[in-house]
Amino acid sequence: MMPEHAPNTRVCRECDGFATATISTGARHRDGTRATLTVACPACKGTGRTHRTTPALQRAGR
Repeated sequence: MMPEHAPNTRVCRECDGFATATISTGARHRDGTRATLTVACPACKGTGRTHRTTPALQRAGR
């Protein structure tokens, strides 16, 4: 059975909703775990969603 109302969230076009990525540096900590960096999407700033723009700004091309 399908739900009557599905949430309509706007997903970021740049990261497709995967807002952060963890990158291995290749190094290890003293306890043996990997040293990683977490990087956020610059377009949505790590939220995974975009905000709606106002119609006036869409028409002005900004």
